[in-house]
Amino acid sequence: MRAVGVTEFGGPEALRVVDVPERHASTGEVRIRVHAATVNPTDTFIRNGARAELLAEHPPPYVPGMDVAGVLDEIGAGAQTDLRVGDHVMAIVVPRGSHGGYSESLVLPAESVVRVPAGVDDVAASTLPMNGLTARMALDMLALDAGQVLAVTGAAGALGGYAIQLAKADGLQVIADAAERDRELVRSLGADVVVDRGDDVAARIREVEPEGVHGVVDTALLNELVVPAVRDGGGVATVRGFDGEAERNVKYHPVFVREYFRENAKLDRLRQQVEDGAITLRVARTFEPEQAGEAHRTLEAGGTRGRLVIVF
Repeated sequence: MRAVGVTEFGGPEALRVVDVPERHASTGEVRIRVHAATVNPTDTFIRNGARAELLAEHPPPYVPGMDVAGVLDEIGAGAQTDLRVGDHVMAIVVPRGSHGGYSESLVLPAESVVRVPAGVDDVAASTLPMNGLTARMALDMLALDAGQVLAVTGAAGALGGYAIQLAKADGLQVIADAAERDRELVRSLGADVVVDRGDDVAARIREVEPEGVHGVVDTALLNELVVPAVRDGGGVATVRGFDGEAERNVKYHPVFVREYFRENAKLDRLRQQVEDGAITLRVARTFEPEQAGEAHRTLEAGGTRGRLVIVF
């Protein structure tokens, strides 16, 4: 079975098509014939060895990829699902060793898999699970009430865009940052106010909301630099594990989406929100498996709006 992975850590050129054993669905599992696998920043950490300690118990090749879409082709005994063989589905993946999203076939717990949104193809659907659930988890951890004010940094990116749209669906007011070229995009996603991005964005947020916002979803990885934007007792959801002692009783909420790995009810709710028009799926470009290195180079060059997708 074809997959894309690395046998030695390195730059984008380290990615290559590899052969991995085909698996079948066991008890409580389903199998997907993968049509599309999204390329995310976290995938580069598997490729370059930044998370080598998490892979040490597995032999190479190491296959990245945290979200996929395709066709369900096996259902294991005891799988708790209303899905049927032949359904187009999307799923969140927790990579381990040769098990990762960049594969033409993938076995997953039934709780990680839901139907794709109606009227959406597999390429677009593959961009939703990991980033959508990350945004959902960030908002769940902040636990803001309707009418309160949220700031989103990195708002033009895929995760930032989902955070804006889900926050608006939750009834929140949203202040978001953007470069000049992205201001209209961020407004179109539903931001109530758009401010200039940068390390000093907290000051600009305070100009709009002098008492400070109730919470921040920090997809720009500003970490402690964004804390001054938050009012006393508020919260900052961080997406790369950043934690620490914040001033004024502001609390950090590190978001680890793997904790939502089996939350198919939340993933199915995201599906419904796409169908309702509350969430917009954005595909920037597609690549063949042999072009995975180019996909990683494009991602790491920055400036991509929407997601890059490997198609099988």
